[in-house]
Amino acid sequence: MNVDIFTRQVETVNSRIHQLFRDAGIGASQSQTLAQALKELGVISEELQVALDELMIQNEQLAASRMRIEAERQRYENLFDFTLDSQLVTDVGGVIREANRAACNFFNLPQKFLIGKPLLVFVVESDRWKFRSELNRLQGQDRVQEIEVRIQPRHREEFDAALRLVPLFDGEGNLIEIRWLLRDISQEKRSLNNIPDSYSDFTVEHRSFNYNRGEIIPLPKDVIWLVTEGLVKLTTITEHGEEVLVGFAGREMVFSSSLTSLQAYQATALSKTVEIVSIPMSDINNYPHLCQALLPKISQRLKQTETMLAISGQKLVKDRLHSLLRLLQQQFGEAVSEGTRICVRLIHEDLASACCTTRVTVTRLLSTLQQQGEITFDCQSHIIIKNPNF
Repeated sequence: MNVDIFTRQVETVNSRIHQLFRDAGIGASQSQTLAQALKELGVISEELQVALDELMIQNEQLAASRMRIEAERQRYENLFDFTLDSQLVTDVGGVIREANRAACNFFNLPQKFLIGKPLLVFVVESDRWKFRSELNRLQGQDRVQEIEVRIQPRHREEFDAALRLVPLFDGEGNLIEIRWLLRDISQEKRSLNNIPDSYSDFTVEHRSFNYNRGEIIPLPKDVIWLVTEGLVKLTTITEHGEEVLVGFAGREMVFSSSLTSLQAYQATALSKTVEIVSIPMSDINNYPHLCQALLPKISQRLKQTETMLAISGQKLVKDRLHSLLRLLQQQFGEAVSEGTRICVRLIHEDLASACCTTRVTVTRLLSTLQQQGEITFDCQSHIIIKNPNF
């Protein structure tokens, strides 16, 4: 029961009381009328008490709800304020509404002086046109964008920064505010401008991630993954729901959903541990040295794909399996006393998928090769190719 309903009930009660008093003055038997009036007043009083009790309960529930909402709001403020990333919330025009502590350090300005200021005033003059253009393009778009501009903090030297924009819309699709993630990339740009061909320098100022065997690796469109340790299995799914092995990505190799036209594309950690480095597509577009260094690695993946395509085109299954093992020997083999061990443990379903055959057929062919002395297995089920001319 809300306050309006309760008010109407009280008005009705008052009107009825006035009517009873008028009836009490004009009736034939005044005593009977008064008795009736008192009886009805008692009933009305009970109804008012019930209504009042309900209203009090609802007020208590409302107060409890407000306390929960306030606790959630305070929790959000603490998470926002104390996160290590520099974050802002602005209106559609880029005027700062909220700023966390990291953002205050980012601009070298106390929070009370940041609120209400246009973010544009911290962008160097030469980049302000780019900044305005990105804000205008954000209208009507619901995707995350990132721009790079030079930032001029208060009483400090300017630096290169990456600003990630997250638009927020109301129920009618109108842009109501923008959330910003700010990142100083000056050191990253200095490092990228001196990138040599060595893969180890790709890890400079780029985030690394670790996955265990069997875990699915996410494939965002705007990132290329570089494998720095371990092995990744790349597969697709046919229209009949069958998994097909399409390639491997080992150390110093790259993979990404942007490097394939397959609609269903999945990357799975194949070794015990896999370490990969994320390289944003925006970095590749902006830094020619990075693009040049990645080109040989993309070419390596292309050559592997063509080789596996040629393998799948061979008529005999035993020839497909033989060619696949030779490819694995060349790319992922290491010398051991018995011969060359393939440093990846593949189950028979994986080999069958790559050879376009069944698991039973692969098991039979591997058993034959083992009986012929061409291959053997170590204690961890890795294939060892014994014949140097395999």
